Amino acid sequence: MQGVLYLAPLTITSYIIYNVFMFMDGLLQEYLIQFFEVKIPGLGFLSLLFFLILIGFIGKTIIADPLKVIFQNIIKRVPLLNFIYFAIKDLFSAFVGKEKKFNKPVIVKMSGSSDLEKLGFITEENLAILNELDKVAVYFPHSYNFSGELFIVPKTHVKILKVNSSEMMKFIVSAGLTSWDTSKKN
Repeated sequence: MQGVLYLAPLTITSYIIYNVFMFMDGLLQEYLIQFFEVKIPGLGFLSLLFFLILIGFIGKTIIADPLKVIFQNIIKRVPLLNFIYFAIKDLFSAFVGKEKKFNKPVIVKMSGSSDLEKLGFITEENLAILNELDKVAVYFPHSYNFSGELFIVPKTHVKILKVNSSEMMKFIVSAGLTSWDTSKKN
């Protein structure tokens, strides 16, 4: 059953795209032959590509955005749900959104009396609101989990790393077990 759950969406999507391609290719070829007496191979593929882009654009602008606004307005009115939804949304947008926040990988010395260091990401450098001008906010993701902790640490304990943020996140989340791709730079 597990195999069916993995293959069904891919198979159904492939089947639908193939049939739409064949329908559009046949329809376009029929009109081209009828009016211009010419056959252009691959025209169905181009028209399918155009059709998918058009549907995506219409879905994003006319359907998805207004529904998203309505959904968020409903969520804003429910106090506890509002807090949970927007906290999770902000967390995910920090990882993959347009406003990626985890783009400054660092290594932090955890105490002056030991050589213990942790890998993390600076999320805020200006802590004037906390009256902590000589400190920064560093997020430390947990391994094998989608959680972490935020620490306020002295700037002197923080060393900026010149590595790719995505590679650093994979390294931390996998507890250091992933291979490190040195070809990617920040």
